[in-house]
Amino acid sequence: MRAAIIDEPGSIRVGDVPDPVPRERQLVVKVGATGICGTDVHIADGHFPPTPYPIVPGHEFAGEVVEVGPDVPGDWKVGDRVAVDPSLFCGYCTPCRNGHGNLCANWGATGDTVDGAFAEYVAVPSANCYRMPEELTWQQGALVEPVSCAVHGVRQIGVEAGERFLVIGAGTMGLLMQQLLQRAGAQVTVADRNASRLPRAERLGAVATIEDAAELEGGFDAAVDCTGAAPAIETAFDKLRRGGRLLVFGVAPAEARISLSPFRIYNDEITIVGSMAVLHSFGPALDLMAMGAINSDELLTDALPLEEFGKALELMRSGAGLKVQVLPGGADA
Repeated sequence: MRAAIIDEPGSIRVGDVPDPVPRERQLVVKVGATGICGTDVHIADGHFPPTPYPIVPGHEFAGEVVEVGPDVPGDWKVGDRVAVDPSLFCGYCTPCRNGHGNLCANWGATGDTVDGAFAEYVAVPSANCYRMPEELTWQQGALVEPVSCAVHGVRQIGVEAGERFLVIGAGTMGLLMQQLLQRAGAQVTVADRNASRLPRAERLGAVATIEDAAELEGGFDAAVDCTGAAPAIETAFDKLRRGGRLLVFGVAPAEARISLSPFRIYNDEITIVGSMAVLHSFGPALDLMAMGAINSDELLTDALPLEEFGKALELMRSGAGLKVQVLPGGADA
């Protein structure tokens, strides 16, 4: 089969690899669509430590079951349409035993630590597959994984109807956070230095948009940073009211540091939380997509064939596209 292969950091090609063979309790999925995110760029550049090389990346995907492996529980059959949670938890470390598989000491993920879905086919655990309703397209199905990350983030920060939220970053994740927060009744202001992204936030219902969050007066009940940029996190913190909450949602480099006032954290009782990937949120995310709670038309900007994986990666890297996806089987897959 054809697949995108990162042989080593900086070395990317599309070539032939063996078709996957399902192991015990696995399904083989013919990939319909796979999304590119910042993690894929980090993997391509060698900045994602868990990744071994060579690897076929791709962890946001949906497709059709074409082979059922041995001892697969349930009534899975060839032809089932699925969105796939890429999370691979060991199940026996302390975080896993405490119900926090996303913090697994032996964490892995399809496309991040084992071969993924920038390929015509991929083998995945049947337990990670969720049936998609017929009305969802492959491209919408491939959005379920990022939505599930946003669902977990909303649960981490918490939201009450009428609260004023500041979301910094109007990329895919920022706009997903915006939609989920608004659905819970929040009034959301969106900031992004890329002014071309702000009209989407406005169309999605933001009460206000701005290029530079530092120019805002502040007094927000909560803020979410979706950029991973240290200055943006510091600005989000500065714009909170007393008793406010900050969610660090964007992925920063491991060596990055931020400067916050410990006195203010103490005196103003500021709560700061993180949100790592997916945790018991994939099923609810699929339900939200199926019920039309997420406007995917505003997010899905580019779809390229597998042979143009390199171009798709550069679109993501440049910020020219929003949610860039690869269609391994072609537009009619």
